[in-house]
Amino acid sequence: MPREVEPSQNERAFVIQALQEGQRLDGRPFDQFRKLDLKFGDQYGVADINLGKTRVLAKVSAEVTTPYSDRPFDGIFTITTELSPMASPAFEVNRPTETEVLLSRLIEKTVRRSNALDLESLCLIAGQKCWSVRVDLHVLSHDGNLIDASCIAVVAALRHFKKPDTSIEGDTVTIYTAAEREPVPLSWLHSPFCITFSFYGENGEITLTDTTLLEEQLRVSSCTISLNKHGEICQVAKLGGTPVEALSLIQCASAAIAKVKDFSTLVDEKLAEDSKRRDRGGLLAELSAENDR
Repeated sequence: MPREVEPSQNERAFVIQALQEGQRLDGRPFDQFRKLDLKFGDQYGVADINLGKTRVLAKVSAEVTTPYSDRPFDGIFTITTELSPMASPAFEVNRPTETEVLLSRLIEKTVRRSNALDLESLCLIAGQKCWSVRVDLHVLSHDGNLIDASCIAVVAALRHFKKPDTSIEGDTVTIYTAAEREPVPLSWLHSPFCITFSFYGENGEITLTDTTLLEEQLRVSSCTISLNKHGEICQVAKLGGTPVEALSLIQCASAAIAKVKDFSTLVDEKLAEDSKRRDRGGLLAELSAENDR
C-alpha cells in the first residue's frame, strides 16, 4: 500500500525547532486558519471548499426510498467519502486508508449523530416511503486538516440543498419538478463544525490549529472537537498519541467556540450571496415584471 512521503530528519528538526521558537513555516500565528474560500455550484447542494491548498467538494443528492424497518418514521441520511490518488499518492481507489475511515467516522458523528438534520422531516409515508439524502465528499487536494475542511463542506452543501416538493394523497406520492413547484430546503436544526488541534513537544505543550500536511506528519497527538456556535459540544475525539493535560483540552474547547462562530457567519453570508445571485433575473424578477404590467 502506498504511503505518504515522510519528512526528512532535517525537515523534522527544522519545523520542531521553529515551533519551539514560536514560528510556523508559513508565518501564521499558532491559532490562525489559512484563507478559507467557499463557493456554491449552479446546482443546489454543491459546495466547494478551499482551505489553503486543501480542496474538498461536497455534493448532496436525494431520492425516494423505503425507510429502515426499525425506524419507520425517519428518513435516511448517509455520508460517503472518496480520497482519490488525485488528492495524494498515498490514496488508492477502492482501498480505504486509515485517514479515509477516520474522516468518514468523524464527519458522520459530527453531522448525523448530533441530529443536525431532522430525519423525521424526511418521512413521506410511515414505514413505506421516505427521502434518502446522501452526501458525496470528494477530496481534490490534500495539504492537511481534511477533517475541518470536509465538515464545513458537508454542512454548507446540506444547508444549500433543496429537495423537490411533494404532495401525498393516500398512498400515492407526487414529486414535482422545479418548474412546477419551488424546491424546498432541508429541515436543519443546528450547524456543527469540527476544529482539530495538533500537539507538539514531548508533553504536547505546543498547540496548533489548521495544520499543513507537513505539520500533521510531525505532531505527537491531535484532538478534534465538534461543536456549534451556541457552544454545544457534539463530540471530542482524541485517538491515541501523547496524553494531553485536561486544562489544555478545556482551553482548546474555548478557542474552538470562536472559530466555529466565524465559520457559521461565513456560511450564512455565502448562502445569502448565493440566494441573491439566483434571484437576479429569476422568480422575483418575473413577479416584479408582472406587477409592472
